[in-house]
Amino acid sequence: DLERSGQFKALPNADMLTKPVSGQRINFANWRSVNVDHLVVGNLRKVAAEMYAIDVQLFDVLTGKQLLGHSYPVSKKALRKTAHHISDVIYEKLTGVRGAFNTRIAYVSVKRSGAKKASYSLQVADADGYNPRTVVKSSWPLLSPSWSPDGVFLAYVSFRNRQAEVYTVNLKTGAEQKLAAFKGINGAPVFSPDGNKLAFTSSKAGNPDVYVMDLRTRKQTRVTRGYAIETEPAWSADGRDIFFTSSRTGGPQIYSVNASGGKAQRISFDGRYNASVAVSPNNQHLAMVHGAGGKYRIAVLDRESDLLRVLSNGSQDESPSFAPNGRMILYATKSMGKGVLAAVSVDGRTRQQLLSTDGDIREPAWSPFNKQR
Repeated sequence: DLERSGQFKALPNADMLTKPVSGQRINFANWRSVNVDHLVVGNLRKVAAEMYAIDVQLFDVLTGKQLLGHSYPVSKKALRKTAHHISDVIYEKLTGVRGAFNTRIAYVSVKRSGAKKASYSLQVADADGYNPRTVVKSSWPLLSPSWSPDGVFLAYVSFRNRQAEVYTVNLKTGAEQKLAAFKGINGAPVFSPDGNKLAFTSSKAGNPDVYVMDLRTRKQTRVTRGYAIETEPAWSADGRDIFFTSSRTGGPQIYSVNASGGKAQRISFDGRYNASVAVSPNNQHLAMVHGAGGKYRIAVLDRESDLLRVLSNGSQDESPSFAPNGRMILYATKSMGKGVLAAVSVDGRTRQQLLSTDGDIREPAWSPFNKQR
């Protein structure tokens, strides 16, 4: 967990002079000699049938001071989840930023059994790709999963009725609800930061535009107007503005507009293709798909410096989604002709491919933080 965040480098096992399991057994001089700044030691104890205790201590090697120490009671089934939680605690202690290892991701998996027949499933998994479970299964395409801010609902697009319609599914109960089934296109749903509204694309007035639905009253407000294709909305972190992709200047570019409508402002200017915007939790960065030279890669725009930096190195990278702490970006890419999930740190220093599955993976979305800390 810590190493794939891009901010830590674990000492290789072969370079460890000793392997203490408690603070009393640490010789700090050994660890200073191999230039280690911090040391995590721990012990896994079986305390009953299917029950364990995990003892963890974190030390500053230079001073020898203990920075944290906990003992976690845990069932066998929850060992992996608790390990992610421990990573979060260590990460926050050393960086001052909340860790996002004990969160979840959603994505669409496509499995093909013949030249034309395909099975689509909406999956939810741990943030590292482990423990996937099927939330919705369909013989018709599923698209664009988006998390509610409380992590209870997913909004998504289904073609089960032979047209694109917007649904939500309750992850606790499995109950589904249809929200938008207007004539034409209904797509790209995304919850507002307060969870009370849903932005989506609809062509119910003839042209694909961005609308906002009040989830309590179902009233829709049209926030973009024009003759271009306006799609892929994303809320600003404060909920005041909506970023979206528009073809009004020819090729797709990123624009922003007030969430209640008004004049749109162009945001992206670097290159002829910028689409599928995602907003960081602190509003500082915009991730997008940047096209250049026939390749599509994940780029991030620093809104303060207006500098666009390409982060990924694939040729068909798509669907960027920020971790809830803003430090990593999840996206879909191709590996050996198959859709897989990958992640890159916002500074571009580390990239990794997540656990691969049998299906063709696309359109990932990173969950908000879990409520419990």
